[in-house]
Amino acid sequence: MIDCTHDAAPARWVASARGHADFPLQNLPHGVFSPPGGGPRGGVAIGESILDLPACLEAGLLDGAAAEAAAAATLNGFLALGPAARAGLRGRLFDLLAESAPARVQARARPLLREAAACALHVPARIGDYTDFYAGIQHALNVGRLLRPDQPLMENYKYLPVAYHGRASSIRPSGGAVRRPNGQRKPATETVPSFGPSRNLDYELELGIWVGPGNELGEPVPIGEAAGHIAGFCLLNDWSARDIQGWEYQPLGPFLAKSFHTTISPWIVTPEAMAPFRVAQSPRAEGDPAILAHLHDAQDQAGGALDLELEVLLTTAAMRAAGMPAHRLSLGNARHLYWTVAQMLAHHTSAGCNLAPGDLFGSGTISAPGPDGWGSLLEITRGGRQPISLGTGPLGTVESRRFLEDGDEICFYARARRPGFAGIGFGACRGTILPARAAA
Repeated sequence: MIDCTHDAAPARWVASARGHADFPLQNLPHGVFSPPGGGPRGGVAIGESILDLPACLEAGLLDGAAAEAAAAATLNGFLALGPAARAGLRGRLFDLLAESAPARVQARARPLLREAAACALHVPARIGDYTDFYAGIQHALNVGRLLRPDQPLMENYKYLPVAYHGRASSIRPSGGAVRRPNGQRKPATETVPSFGPSRNLDYELELGIWVGPGNELGEPVPIGEAAGHIAGFCLLNDWSARDIQGWEYQPLGPFLAKSFHTTISPWIVTPEAMAPFRVAQSPRAEGDPAILAHLHDAQDQAGGALDLELEVLLTTAAMRAAGMPAHRLSLGNARHLYWTVAQMLAHHTSAGCNLAPGDLFGSGTISAPGPDGWGSLLEITRGGRQPISLGTGPLGTVESRRFLEDGDEICFYARARRPGFAGIGFGACRGTILPARAAA
C-alpha cells in the first residue's frame, strides 16, 4: 500500500540521498555489508551511505517490530518475519532519516552511517534454493524462432510458469569476476564434442525475487496469498555458456552452462518500496488460453506487474583503457514478463514444494518486443550470426561482439519512475569476464 513513506516531498538530512537515482529516502533497501575491519551485518542503503542496523539497535533507535527485524546479522530471519515487520522497520527508518526527525535523534543516528564505497557488500541471505523461471515471453519467442522456427513456444508455455532448479552455491554479489567456464561443446560442424573454454558466453537480464515467509511441505500457497510470501527484488545476471548449453541440455535442461556463476545486485528492494510502481499485468493476446484457477487472482492481475526500466551496458577492456563510455546493449522493462511474481510462487508451491526464507527466484530473461530491449546477446546477435559493432576507438579500431570476450564487463541497472513519486533504483549488477582456467 502507498503511505507517507512514499511521499516525494519530505526532505532528508542525509545529503547524498537528496535526488539520489537509486537510494533516496523512499527506497530503503536491505543488505548485508562489512565495514572496514568488521564482519558482516545488516544495513540499509541511503544515498551514498549505509545505515548500520545493529548499531541503531544498540543505540536504542529501534524498538518493537523494527527492533526484531534489525536484530539478526543475516537477513533470513528478517525475510521470514513478513510484511508487517518490513513495514514497521520501513516506517521507523523513514522517521529517523527524514529532516523532520528531532535534532537529538539525528545526532545519535549520524555516526551510524557508513560510507558505502568503503564497505564490502555480500549476498544478503543464505540462499537455500534457487529456481530460474522462463517468464519472459519475448525472450522465449526470440530463442524459439532461432531453434524451432515452426513452433517457437512449447505447448505448455502459456499454461504455466516454466522453470528449472538452479544452483544456489555459485550465486555471488555484484562486482566480482566471472570465470569463463570450461565444458563440452559440439557445434553442428563437428562430429564429436570437445572439452574447453566456452566460445559463446552470454548474459541474461533477469529480475531476482526473494522469498519471505515460507510454507510447509505439502501445503501450497494460494495465488491470493502469494504476494505476502515475496520479500523483495534484485537484479540477476544468469550468465550462460550457450555452446555448452546447446550440447548438454537435452533432455533434462541446463546444467554446467548455467551453474558456474550467477550475479545479483546486493540490495533487496522491498515490495513496500515498489508499491507506487505496480501496474496491471499486460492483457493476454487474442487466442491465448485462459489462466487456470490456481494461478488466477483478480487483484494480482490488476496490480501484480512491475513498471521497472531495465538497462544493460557493456564495456570492453579496450574501452575502459581509453576512457570510452559504456555501450548500451538494451533498454527494456519488467512489465513484459508473461507471468507475475505471485504466479511464479503460487505455481512453485502448487504441488506441495516447501519454500524457505531466503530462497531466490530468477524471473527468466526479460526482453522487450523490439530489438532495442532484448535481454541477451543470443537474441541481439541472432545466435552469433550478426555481430554488433561497439563503435570506433581512439586509435581507429572497431570492436564487435558475437558473444562475450575476456575482459568484457556487463552491468545491469534498474529504475522505477512515476509522476508524483520519487524514483528509485536497485544499484548495479556488475560482472567482468576472466579467462578460463587451463583444462587439466
